[in-house]
Amino acid sequence: MKKYIFPTVTVICLIIGFFLGNALANRANAQQLRLGNFRIQLSKVDQLIQYMDAAYVDPIDVDSITEDIMSDIVSKLDPHSAYIPKKDLELVNSELSSSFSGIGVQFSIQNDTVSIVAVISGGPSEGIGILAGDKIVSVNDSAFTGKGINNEKVMHTLRGEKGTQVKLGIKRYGTPEILDFTVTRGDIPVHSVDAAFIIQPDNKTATRQKIGFVRVNKFSENTYDEFIAALAKLKNEGATAYIVDLRENSGGYMDQAIKMANEFLPAGDMIVYSEGRSYPKFEAKANGLGRFQSVPLAVLIDDFSASASEIFAGAMQDNDRAVVIGRRSFGKGLVQQQFPLSDGSAIRLTVARYYTPSGRCIQKPYELGNQKDYEKELLERFERGEMFSQDSIRQSADTTVYYTKQGKPVYGGGGIMPDIFVGRDTTLNTPWFNQTVNRALTYQFAYQYTDRHRKELSKYKTWQSLEQYLLQADWIPEFVSFAESKGVEPKQSEIQKSRPIVTRIINAYIVRDMLGDEGFFPLFERDDDITKRAVQQLSK
Repeated sequence: MKKYIFPTVTVICLIIGFFLGNALANRANAQQLRLGNFRIQLSKVDQLIQYMDAAYVDPIDVDSITEDIMSDIVSKLDPHSAYIPKKDLELVNSELSSSFSGIGVQFSIQNDTVSIVAVISGGPSEGIGILAGDKIVSVNDSAFTGKGINNEKVMHTLRGEKGTQVKLGIKRYGTPEILDFTVTRGDIPVHSVDAAFIIQPDNKTATRQKIGFVRVNKFSENTYDEFIAALAKLKNEGATAYIVDLRENSGGYMDQAIKMANEFLPAGDMIVYSEGRSYPKFEAKANGLGRFQSVPLAVLIDDFSASASEIFAGAMQDNDRAVVIGRRSFGKGLVQQQFPLSDGSAIRLTVARYYTPSGRCIQKPYELGNQKDYEKELLERFERGEMFSQDSIRQSADTTVYYTKQGKPVYGGGGIMPDIFVGRDTTLNTPWFNQTVNRALTYQFAYQYTDRHRKELSKYKTWQSLEQYLLQADWIPEFVSFAESKGVEPKQSEIQKSRPIVTRIINAYIVRDMLGDEGFFPLFERDDDITKRAVQQLSK
């Protein structure tokens, strides 16, 4: 759905700004930060807090004041430095870890109720009989529904130390009574490769190549291992060219991007280098051992591709190794290092900038302490039409011309500009369609339809057979009525115009609810404009 709308952009930017801070410094031994010896002394802030604690007229919460002070100090720096309170550190770190401990379900909040979308194979919930479509209505004998339920609360409640137990009250479709399950939390793998498959182009896109498609959602501890396993799988299936999809990938560990890039480059080619005031210059070059140095390659990026995604895309572009397709990337060229604090909290400071092989830093402009304007930059791109037309893209703040290995001019200071720009397609958009998507009605209807028809849908084991069934089912009138019940007035001319895109989105969501991402992405990407352009380019 995110490929068709620009919902609540400011909130998205805030989320991106937070999670982009998860990108730690390169963990290679050669890239350690040299801080020297600190002289231990009390600062003015330390002294002030001590005086307040000891002498202030009324009792005060020193810990709360300290938390506010820490956040305020770090907010005076660049947009990607961050203070992480102790209570949030485990959750923040788990975003880039290879696993976490929990009950092993994917969930969605529907009508203030936690609905289980999928049960992770081999996880604790699968082993005791919890099913997709179940609804969690109580936790440890306390009600767990209502307006106070949100994603953060659900994750905090369901995750926990390995071996601990949580009691769930489950409402199951067709079963009148509440079912009780006691789940023992266990290790749940965190995957960064969503899907890897041989793409099936539409009838209009003929190709002689057998093209493998790999979607990477982040750069975590095990991304390279997952990625190389995906490439090997596709090679065994006959792939002769590859698409690496980094759209909406906000980054992560730099060393994982370096290892991935190494697979496609000959010995000696620069991948990335970084340096800072107290940070020794580090250069990463290809070692020549990559197993995919000569295969045709396309890299897909968009406005949410950032950090390590831009390192990979920039290395491929500057070495003329791949065609980069999509829209201008986010523009994050800063390296963060995490430092522990004595109370269990941590601070992530920007310690260096990284540069692509041609010498460009792709970090977009920012002012120290001015995070508000920085977060609005994506909204400004949208408002001036950059998402739809390449002509609307302003010239980079860095007007210096850099050159790729073969002499092609590129620019820094504002993200990676793709070699082939593909704007958002709005030809099928109508006010009726936009309302249904902006209110998440397409997603809600898909889940509810799946829930009502799960027994019938479970007969189909491939996305192709399930799609054919859904096309014959013709659920459009049912969706129109559903949208009307939610306040979206039906307009037949708009419904007919938007019918193809509504069908594609909802069918893909239903397939995902039944078959997971391995079914969703082959169906969704088959008709995606950026993916189709990549297939056309690799077919030449």
